[in-house]
Amino acid sequence: MCQLCRRFICPSSCPNAPEPPVFGKCEECGAKIYDGDEYYQIGEHKFCEACVSGSYRTAEVEYF
Repeated sequence: MCQLCRRFICPSSCPNAPEPPVFGKCEECGAKIYDGDEYYQIGEHKFCEACVSGSYRTAEVEYF
């Protein structure tokens, strides 16, 4: 039994809970993408949401 949460199987909120399975890693920053995480895939490359959202741009043409 866990000394912190007092359960035989720790819930994800317990610091002693096992790390969820790793699905892949972000090609940009190398962060782990865990089972159940949302991610972006471009071709064969996977990107975490933080890297993609930081790259969001709006196309603007300058008119003279």
